[in-house]
Amino acid sequence: QVQLIESGGGLVQAGGSLRLSCAASGGTFSSYNMGWFRQAPGKEREFVGATTRSGGRTYYADAVKGRFTISRDNAKNAVYLQMNSLNSEDTAVYYCAAALVSTGVILTRDLQYHYWGQGTQVTVSS
Repeated sequence: QVQLIESGGGLVQAGGSLRLSCAASGGTFSSYNMGWFRQAPGKEREFVGATTRSGGRTYYADAVKGRFTISRDNAKNAVYLQMNSLNSEDTAVYYCAAALVSTGVILTRDLQYHYWGQGTQVTVSS
């Protein structure tokens, strides 16, 4: 099974940028569809974006579309979340997740993912 470790979170001012990384180990990374989710205090975990096994397709939640970008480097066993124009509503713990699927579909529901990282905190100050 794959293990996931997120990094890159921190405190940033509104309007700023952060790049989250998710390093995978223990599996064939290119076999996994990858997703990013987040959970703000007192709220349910929500979908942020996802990419297919090759990285050829991406999909984003409306709340982050145009501001966040997912990329992956299968040679480095890593997936990234570039976050621009951050605002206070982006404050949350961000999780990467992996799904072992046989087709290159975009998965948007957390129950569809099999493996999760421990999360990294992103705090946006206004």
